[in-house]
Amino acid sequence: MGTERIGSEALEFLNKLSVNNNRDWFEAHKSEFKALEKKVKSFYSNLMEELKKHDDIEKMKMFRIYRDVRFSKDKTPYKTHFAGSFSRAGKALRGGYYLRIKPGETFAAAGFWEPNKEDLYRIRKELEMDASEFRSVIQAEDFRNTWGDLVGEELKTAPKGFDKEHPDIDLIRKKQFIFVRNFTDKEVLSSEFLSEVDRSFRNIRPYFDLMSEILTTDLNGESLLR
Repeated sequence: MGTERIGSEALEFLNKLSVNNNRDWFEAHKSEFKALEKKVKSFYSNLMEELKKHDDIEKMKMFRIYRDVRFSKDKTPYKTHFAGSFSRAGKALRGGYYLRIKPGETFAAAGFWEPNKEDLYRIRKELEMDASEFRSVIQAEDFRNTWGDLVGEELKTAPKGFDKEHPDIDLIRKKQFIFVRNFTDKEVLSSEFLSEVDRSFRNIRPYFDLMSEILTTDLNGESLLR
């Protein structure tokens, strides 16, 4: 069994890193970081095992602490958070899970970060034709209590080829289809954090099921899978 909770030492290290974000300090504390990274990765692995009990997870990816500063104005070399994502398996299962751990700014997220051009068009055409099922899913009480409102980048007006007066233009102009749940540090350090993140991800399934159906069929409902 992997690590089942995030220790306070992980948040404490990230707080120290945020005020000492330089290579000299990091190199002097690298052994401490490596030990913490191992524990955090174990937590993520344990979360993946819980996810596998109710979803088909293909892989987990932990993101590196090192920042790519080549094209960034912010030249600090290290991220001040731990983060990882979980990919669903197969062509029929769409959507992804993400968890970031950062003092005061921890959140879980699920949905569609960067739909490719074809997927984005297909989603928009579905919403143009009939958004009632989509709204029903995301407005269900248990779903909203967990995830709140749909978030993500959106256009200021209608996408090309779509009517800006369409009654569902608020959804059609979205470029991302994401849900985010924030957690306090107290919640992160709780023994219930892992199960609560897992419960949140379990509650996203009606949304994933609908979006997977949309993205694997044409507008007539015919399967695109071979």
